[in-house]
Amino acid sequence: MNMPPQKTALVTGAAKRLGREIALGLARDGWDVAVHYRTSSIEAQATVETILAMGRRAVALSCDLSDEVSTRALLSQAIAALGSISCVVNSASLFDYDDAHSFGLSKLDAHMHANLAAPILLAQALHAATADGEQSVVINLLDQKLFNLNPDFLSYTLSKAALQTATTLLAQALAPKVRVVGLAPGLTLVSGEQTEAGFAQAHTHTPLGKSSTPEDIAHAACYLASAQGITGTTLLVDGGQHLIPLQRDIMFAAK
Repeated sequence: MNMPPQKTALVTGAAKRLGREIALGLARDGWDVAVHYRTSSIEAQATVETILAMGRRAVALSCDLSDEVSTRALLSQAIAALGSISCVVNSASLFDYDDAHSFGLSKLDAHMHANLAAPILLAQALHAATADGEQSVVINLLDQKLFNLNPDFLSYTLSKAALQTATTLLAQALAPKVRVVGLAPGLTLVSGEQTEAGFAQAHTHTPLGKSSTPEDIAHAACYLASAQGITGTTLLVDGGQHLIPLQRDIMFAAK
């Protein structure tokens, strides 16, 4: 009897928040998962234990994505632990506030390293590790604000805009062995100084009366991981949030 192909993913930033939800969603969908974290070892191990309880395999791997040598080694470590990797989800993201008045090179550099360079290095590594005749996928977490620009979080926005462009360029360069797709959430979790009440209010500022939930994003990631006809494009999962222009970031719509 022919066995179904092994489905194994590496999810960056999978110890907490949205990365954790994506890792758990993939596990529910039959994927084994390498759980990347930087410093949140306790949370990463908790994610691993939850995945193991589902009957899937999992391992926690630490890596500073601002370090090129460590980032280049991450995929090979995941392969050594779990076998062939066919999906990389670039969920880890630096999200520090700046604007046109507080902008500086150090903050821009930090965002570009974590949010742009690391995903490119991991895509490069996945292409090298994918056998001829096989196909893998990279899913880059983007942001609905790229389709609804405002000047808040300047360095973050520039890094995600660059990653969106890289998604197109990598889809061209790495085909047919690797598909590269974007996934753009709306307001999904409480961030920064936002209150729970403020989040709930801002979350409804969409045509559908709700933005994205962690479950929405996890389901979308599972879809993109298996959608073999999709590459070089971005799926917005935001309740239509990008259709309502705002002068400030949505997290400031209410506090």
